[in-house]
This record gives sequence, C-alpha cells and structure tokens, in this order.
Amino acid sequence: MPERVVITGMGTVNPIGHTVAETWENALKGTSGTGPITLFDSSELKVHIAAEVKNFDPTRAMDRKEVRRTSRFEQFAIAAAQEAIAQAGISADEEDPYRIAVIVASAIGGLERLAENILIAHERDASRISPFVIPMLMANGAASLIAMRYGFQGPSFSTASACASGNDGIGVAWHLIRSGVVDVAITGGSEATITYTGVGGFDRLGALSRRNDDWSMTPQPFDKNRDGLVMGEGAGILVLESASHAKARGAEILAELAAYGATADAYHVTAPHPEGAAGAKAILLALETAGVPLDAVDYINAHGTATQLNDVSETHALKRVFGDLAYKIPVSSTKSMTGHMMGSTGALEAILCIQAIRENIVPPTIHYQTPDPECDLDYVPNEARQWPVKVAVSNAFGFGGHNAILVLRAYT
Repeated sequence: MPERVVITGMGTVNPIGHTVAETWENALKGTSGTGPITLFDSSELKVHIAAEVKNFDPTRAMDRKEVRRTSRFEQFAIAAAQEAIAQAGISADEEDPYRIAVIVASAIGGLERLAENILIAHERDASRISPFVIPMLMANGAASLIAMRYGFQGPSFSTASACASGNDGIGVAWHLIRSGVVDVAITGGSEATITYTGVGGFDRLGALSRRNDDWSMTPQPFDKNRDGLVMGEGAGILVLESASHAKARGAEILAELAAYGATADAYHVTAPHPEGAAGAKAILLALETAGVPLDAVDYINAHGTATQLNDVSETHALKRVFGDLAYKIPVSSTKSMTGHMMGSTGALEAILCIQAIRENIVPPTIHYQTPDPECDLDYVPNEARQWPVKVAVSNAFGFGGHNAILVLRAYT
C-alpha cells in the first residue's frame, strides 16, 4: 500500500500576512491586499495596483549579506520555510538527510534581479553585472537555498507550470513520499513578479484589472463586473511526511494530503478551455485517487482569478464534476484578498484549505457584488462562513493549459 501523506508544518509570507496565523486572521476578516504599486515606478504603465507583500523584512530570516545575494522570491521562500520547519520540528541532525526532499516551485524565479542586470549590461558595462545574478534568478534558487540552509540532501528542485506550479510542486512531493523515495518533503511555491516587466507583460495580455482609482473593490472573482486579476507575490511552504514517519516521531499532524490530480487542456497557451473539460478531469482524478465520493467534498478553494475566461471555465468544470451538487458546495476565491501570486498561489491556498479543515470556517470571496448568470455557484460572498469541513479541494490552473488539483482532508 502507498504511504499516506500528512502535513506537519506550514509557513507563509503573502500580501495579507507574514505568518500563517496572521494570514488566516486577515482572510477571515476579508482583508484586501490590493493597493498602489510601491516596488517600482508604474507611471508609464496602464496598471498602478498590485497585491504587494507589505513591510517585509528579510533580515528576520537571514543576515544582511545573504539578503544582498538573494532575490525577493528566494527571501519569501526562506522566511516561509523557517516558519514551516520550526512548526514541524524537522532537523537533518535527527533524520537521514538524504530522505528529506526540498521541492519549491516558481513559475518565473528572480525576475526583478534579471531585469536589473539586463539594464546594467545595456546602460553601463557588462562587467558591472552581479556575479550572483544567475543564482538569484534561477527558478530552483529557493529550493537550493532551503536545502543548503537546513542540510536536507534528498531530491531538490523546482517545478514550473505557470500558475499551477505550486500545486504541481506539492503533487510531485506527494508522489515521492507515497512511493517511498523520501520520508519528508519541504514543498510549496514562491514568486515575486511585481516588476515593470511582469506587470506590463500581464497587462498586455489583457489579464489585469485597471481599476487604479477604485482599487479597494478589485479583484472581483466570479462577479459579473470583474475586469481582471491583480498581481500578487509571496510564498507558501508545507512540510509533508509519510503518516508513519510523522507518528513515529510524535509530530502533530495538521491534515492529510489525500491526492493530487493533473491534466493538460492542450487547447491554448493563455486561454482555458471554455468548458473546463480537462480541469474537470483533473478534479475527478484527484477525488478518485483519494477515494472521496463527490458528496463528501465540503469546500472548494477555486483558482478564481477574476478574469472573464477563467471564472466561467472553472464554473463549468465544477458543474461537470459535481452536477447539481456543485450548487451545495461553498466555493471561494481567496485571490480576491491575496491577489494572484502566480506560481506560489496554490501553495498558499493549500494552507488556507488546511486551516478551513482545522477550524471549520470557510474564507470568503470578497468584493462580490453582482451575480453573473454564467457563474452561479455559492462563492461565499464577502463574509467567512462557519461550515463543517472534512474534505477540501484546491484548484490551480496555469497558462499553457496546466491543471493541478489537491485534495486535503482531516486526518483520522
């Protein structure tokens, strides 16, 4: 029998909190992370808003010399990993370090450091390029730094599947533990793409909200008047273990990662399939693997980007899977609060699902005002809801047609 996989540690840095506790408190309050861009001068762009991580001090997790030699997404990941590993109580001194994996996803890596050094090369002199630019920009940088910091010597790498990266990274870690390759995996995602190029590029695709003067009410997932996503940033890190390993060392088990399902639309590089067919198949695969019947799903954390195409496609996917049951399951988009954290967003949303299971509260979809006839499910509008949650599904869909689904449940 494959090993059961459990979660024993969680950590995050994101637009509404620097810890899991702060994030959960603000999510239940319906706190918005959206605000004016401060990380760079956006005056020449058409978008001036984003969900930035506010008042982040990387020196709480590393010294100043290391800060200068790392990129923002690596700093987020290290801070989040510090929280998760401390909660789990995992140490290479007490374990076989070759059986601890580190798989931290990033869709893009150190975009801001790449942009800085391209400008230096073109405007000044190539000899002024930082000798640290390659390790600062490489997408596997966060995973490698965490492995080195803690002495974890099992498989260490990054997954990149656009906005599905975080869920795919967690899913790969789940497979490694289930198959007996490792006992423990530090996994999740980290991203920091709120840069001139990142915001400008996503806006050129027509994906971003331009409510620069009325940013207090955007993004609006599943709302009829939604006008696009708001870019976010941050990290979410989980410590996964085989259930037998966690019990043997007396660790507190927070929840079970029951299954992972993945498919590809094979349809369009940026647009989801309009009927959500492959997304629906990924959900079904995950539920079948977990042995969870459709009527046992208590909560769905939606991909819910607030783009016109995604929200309709995802709603269709949920109806294809659940039929009439879809109308009875609370579905919320926490991106309404955190913005879209790209490759890391699924990892944070897994954490929020775990918290929903532990506390039997479903976080809301804020900014919801006007129902859309094409998006007619229960999106938990504007206020958190007391609700019994034993099984939660977390959806992540990415450019390129990537669909990655996690099923989490209370551990018994």
